Amino acid sequence: MFSLKGRVAMVTGSGRGIGRAIAEAFAAQGASVAITARTSAELEEVAHEITRAGGRALVIAADLAATGAAARLVAATAAGLGPIDILVNNAGIGSSADPRAFADYDDAFWDRTLTLNLTAPYRLCKAVLPAMRHKRWGRIINVSSINGKVPSLHGAAYTASKHGLLGLTKTLALEMAREGITANAICPGPVHTVMNDRRIEYDARRRGVSFDDIERDMTPIGGRLEPADVAPLAVYLASDEAHMVTGQAYNVDGGVLMAC
Repeated sequence: MFSLKGRVAMVTGSGRGIGRAIAEAFAAQGASVAITARTSAELEEVAHEITRAGGRALVIAADLAATGAAARLVAATAAGLGPIDILVNNAGIGSSADPRAFADYDDAFWDRTLTLNLTAPYRLCKAVLPAMRHKRWGRIINVSSINGKVPSLHGAAYTASKHGLLGLTKTLALEMAREGITANAICPGPVHTVMNDRRIEYDARRRGVSFDDIERDMTPIGGRLEPADVAPLAVYLASDEAHMVTGQAYNVDGGVLMAC
């Protein structure tokens, strides 16, 4: 796999799921990784696994919705590991936290979703750019969703935020293209995570079918993805070899969008 030796990466939402898989894959390829999420216990477990395998990890518990969180995270990473070369914006909130029809949507949940899924990545991207521009090297990877391209029933805020994240990614890619900084997005389909479990449970109740019935047919390949299915693409996009890849939004979805 592609080497990330000597690079410093930050992966948000890395206590579990896709973020954890990416952080562990980065560390396995030689990167020093700042891992951040709200739950310290989960982060400590990830850090233990990384260091046990010979890697280097820095734990920073933080709520990205808090004012000034982006600047504090970037400063803490620089102090502990060095300036950030690779940023993965993975943290976010899904529609399963409060699924509702648009006409009945909760305004506070809309605001929180947009803050975590779109505004926090925007702030983190801005915060890492000075060091990347100074080095004339940087990799920004935004974890969007196939719902950044197609809608999700009863998930207006999630769909809007993930569409917005793709727009942010492309604009950033265009503006940074001559400075050695790439920006790309990964658009996972249904992944075996706690957040997606809750969405399946909601859809099963709504449709009057079983959890297993929904899960079995979620992708043309069958079933759901595992977090580790997403990580190899992130490693490639973070590598030197991907220096001519920017402004892209790659589906890792078991064929879902192909079949739409």
